[in-house]
Amino acid sequence: MHLYYLDNVTRLAVLQELFSTDKNNIGVSYLRLSIGSSDLNEKVYSYDDLGPEEIDLNMTHFNLDIDRMYVIPLLKQILVINPYIKLLGSPWSPPLWMKNNQASIGGSLLPQYYDAYALYFVRYVQTMEKEGITIDAITIQNEPLSGTNNPSMVMHAEQQAQFIKQSLGPAFRRNSIKTKILVFDDNPNRIDYPLYVLQDRETTQYVDGSAFHMYRGIIEALSLVHDMHPDKNIYFTERGTNVPANLKTDLVWHVKTLIVGATRSWARTVLEWNLAADPQCKPHTPGGCTNCLGALTIDKNQVLSPRNPSYYIIAHAAKFIRPNSVRIGSNLIPSLPNVAFQRHDDERQVLVVVNENDRGSIAFKIRCNGHVYETSLNGGSVGTYIW
Repeated sequence: MHLYYLDNVTRLAVLQELFSTDKNNIGVSYLRLSIGSSDLNEKVYSYDDLGPEEIDLNMTHFNLDIDRMYVIPLLKQILVINPYIKLLGSPWSPPLWMKNNQASIGGSLLPQYYDAYALYFVRYVQTMEKEGITIDAITIQNEPLSGTNNPSMVMHAEQQAQFIKQSLGPAFRRNSIKTKILVFDDNPNRIDYPLYVLQDRETTQYVDGSAFHMYRGIIEALSLVHDMHPDKNIYFTERGTNVPANLKTDLVWHVKTLIVGATRSWARTVLEWNLAADPQCKPHTPGGCTNCLGALTIDKNQVLSPRNPSYYIIAHAAKFIRPNSVRIGSNLIPSLPNVAFQRHDDERQVLVVVNENDRGSIAFKIRCNGHVYETSLNGGSVGTYIW
């Protein structure tokens, strides 16, 4: 919303900075959208809100009118800058009439509305496609084990597996929808959830992989899911920063845990949440996150500098590790967590290194293909090297 209200010149400059790959722009290549509202919208809404006692099994009243006010115009501008950007959609809640408590917070999806909710996803993907916006993947439910946010919904593994194999997977197949279906979208302290869904052969035929956040658990648990199901992909889809921000500590922890840790644990994406907020961390719903810091802070028509930690966390990777890059081997050094890639387009190598020890600089050598590069990295800092 804040990006939309910037004047045209300022908005274009910021979008170029975020999504263009040339000059000093950072080249973000993957974005996460909320399907309906998240807790970082001004109000709770879905794409099929109805009055009391009303239902809409055929999605007759489905519309993206609210997204057409802000989200869709911005996405179209982003696609002009980078037509190859990929988009992930995640719902925080289905329409309230589909839930057993008819409320935005908590509750669960009523089984009699499985087919209607599957059609809701179909309509979302199809309607966005008509706008020229391709949805690369969807998750079934943001944080399905937490029912306290506004909006939110609890969906246990058994229900998610049943919904996919009974309704969503067949609906996508009937409508020739290529959008990937990702399960879970929650923390790696509960890998039993994706493992349960992925062991069901009727379900897993429709599933591309699992999505993870990182607020509880250990990031290495993603590797356990990969090892059990190496044919299914791993996506890292959310970790945020909060106020008060500390650039040094946030940068070091997030790059070590996510850019290095998640990708070493087979993640194909690393996403920070969220893109922009005002100085009061607004908008948010009543009961939504009140201290979630955007990658950008926008105060009326001004984008504040320096940018916030999430911006620099993503920039260290997105600017240099371009889509279709392949992770390559690099030795593990406890004092210097690192990860290496080979780029697809020019076959150059990229190495991201973290010196989490704030007490001083560490000198090290990079050896690759017979070449040796000597360098050092200050304490409490991150370096990205390309050759």
